[in-house]
Amino acid sequence: MGAVFAAQPAAALVEIDITQGQVEPMPIALPDFGGTGVESELAKNITEIIQADLRRSGLFQPIDPAAFIQQSMNVNTQPRFGDWRTIGSQALVTGSLYQEPDGRLKAEFRLWDVYAGQQLIGQQFFTSPDNWRRLAHIISDAIYERLTGEKGYFDTRIVFIDESGPKDARRKRLAIMDQDGANIRYLTRGNNLVLTPRFSPVNQEITYMSYVGGSPQVYLFNIETGQREILGDYPGMTFAPRFSPDGQKVAMSLQQGSNANIFVMDLLSRETTRLTNIAAIDTSPSFSPDGRQIVFESDRGGSQQLYVMNANGTNAQRISFGPGSYSTPVWSPRGDLIAFTKVHQGRFMIGVLRPDGKGERILTEGYHNEGPAWSPNGRVLTFFRDTPGGQGGPQVWTVDLTGYNEQIVNTPNFASDPAWSPVMN
Repeated sequence: MGAVFAAQPAAALVEIDITQGQVEPMPIALPDFGGTGVESELAKNITEIIQADLRRSGLFQPIDPAAFIQQSMNVNTQPRFGDWRTIGSQALVTGSLYQEPDGRLKAEFRLWDVYAGQQLIGQQFFTSPDNWRRLAHIISDAIYERLTGEKGYFDTRIVFIDESGPKDARRKRLAIMDQDGANIRYLTRGNNLVLTPRFSPVNQEITYMSYVGGSPQVYLFNIETGQREILGDYPGMTFAPRFSPDGQKVAMSLQQGSNANIFVMDLLSRETTRLTNIAAIDTSPSFSPDGRQIVFESDRGGSQQLYVMNANGTNAQRISFGPGSYSTPVWSPRGDLIAFTKVHQGRFMIGVLRPDGKGERILTEGYHNEGPAWSPNGRVLTFFRDTPGGQGGPQVWTVDLTGYNEQIVNTPNFASDPAWSPVMN
């Protein structure tokens, strides 16, 4: 998608440490990208999306353009840094957008350290005009990564369950959208109930459950081609399918009588291996990013708690010991934390703890919070929150690891069961 032109090497004075508690947002100036004719409006839209991405992260505070002293900006001209220091800007983004003779858009941008008076990065991209929103997200990712040292998560999508109709007869469709709620596309028609979509960590493929003729089935769905295939028909209920880190296996829970156990299917051979065999309900398996362990929930100790076992099913150890019940665990792609849903005294909470069970922190609570899923950089969680009453319903939210930056993701209908894609290639 992009070609990079040379950037001046610079030891950035402007950096954000996002590992420590609540972060004071960095003031950043984003004048509208330059452009002519039709590109002028498109350039303005791209700038607005970059501003929105950075603001929603909670780490940046775009400065009101009305405060800008230098009004005329050229991406190939060094800014008047004094003008930007005067208004308190620590970083500055300049850019341009032009249409090439072959119809492609050419975008250039530069990120400047205002106090050091140096360029931090400079990049250019070529893409088709209908790809302009994604172009904006890619630029946002580049800015985020340069100023935080962490990979961005803006050029991603979220798959979820779109819910419409009355509360007692909801129509549930599999849907996908950009991480900011734009470009919603429906992947199923709503003829059959769909549940628990989960992204492959390595490609644009999802696994989900669907009830066809009243029978639960696990599907694989390729988002790019629209191809769908059944992983298998199982005699009992099937729950919570989730990919292994290499995308080659799917772990799931299968109900047998009053019990449920965890199985893993190899997607190439379709061979299924049983991992747990106990008189309990074991469900919601999630692999560690190195594929060596699996976290899951189980009532084997009398209440829903979290357990970690080896990927072959051995050495299961309980890791949750706080008051209340724990469910829907999911391992961070960074490997350092496990997110979960916790219910205690009627309160629904989204929290994190370390794989050894220590360091539990509650990030948010609400009427009915459930189903956390990680952004690909392991810094943000998406989840869904229900609202009470006959007219209420679930909505998708995000919260970062500080717990201070909580955002709703607006959707046209109610929405539940969100899962984050990897960064697109």
